[in-house]
Amino acid sequence: MTLIIDIIKGIFIGIANVIPGVSGGTMALSLGIYDKLIGSVSNLLKAPKKSILTLLPIIVGCGLGIVGFTYAIEYLLVRHTFVTCMTFVGLILGGMPVLYRSLKEKMADTGSGMGISGILSFLILFAIAIGLPLLNSAEETMTTLSATPLTMIILFFIGIIASATMVIPGVSGSLVLMILGYYYSIINAVKTFFDALKAFDIPVMFDLCLILVPFGIGVLLGIFLIAKLITFLFESFGIQTYCAIFGLILASPFAIFYNTGLFGQLSSLSMGTIILGFILAIAGGAVTYFMGEK
Repeated sequence: MTLIIDIIKGIFIGIANVIPGVSGGTMALSLGIYDKLIGSVSNLLKAPKKSILTLLPIIVGCGLGIVGFTYAIEYLLVRHTFVTCMTFVGLILGGMPVLYRSLKEKMADTGSGMGISGILSFLILFAIAIGLPLLNSAEETMTTLSATPLTMIILFFIGIIASATMVIPGVSGSLVLMILGYYYSIINAVKTFFDALKAFDIPVMFDLCLILVPFGIGVLLGIFLIAKLITFLFESFGIQTYCAIFGLILASPFAIFYNTGLFGQLSSLSMGTIILGFILAIAGGAVTYFMGEK
């Protein structure tokens, strides 16, 4: 049962990593597996067998979520923007009770309160999470990537940057890809690769591997490096780190609405759509809370 639940949680994390403005790290935290995920990555060299067995179902689920939702995201966000965004807002905010309990436990363990440093951590990261989407350019590189040596090197470093932000709760790796001008190019490459795989078009698959493999290596390296940093922060500055994460999570709804262009559509929404959106938000929150408890 634990294996199936971890795969399902991985699917949610994978889906979250595809959506600009939604953080895979936040989703992992909301689902109650963030510490397990980071701990396994950090101890990959010390206890490889145990770490791999822990990570494998999450990685499988994450891959399924990324691949499956890559095909669905354009349709959902274009045709059903409000209800889709509200569902993910619910999924993210549903983990707040679990996070709050973790903060209280950390405060009890250390025998101290939030203090000024905790409040500042919350405010600073809240401001960063609000400001980051505002940096998003209206124009983005839409061209198909070519497998040149320079492109492969760039994609390797883009993968490191994107994965590092995917791991940090409240920060969207997809948003960073969008800011850097590579979001749609990467999404298109993933979709085209699996279309070529279904058609067994080996030349196209090979060309796309030259694009996706350097990016994937960068992603794996970035996750490993940032996991070490996150582990250090939780151990040395636990209360401040939790407060900062609270700020990032509470700013996530703005990032989602902004990056999907939903603010401009709110006035034209029908009452039925609004009601459905709130119902799905409540349902999403209940799912995240239940899975986080488990």
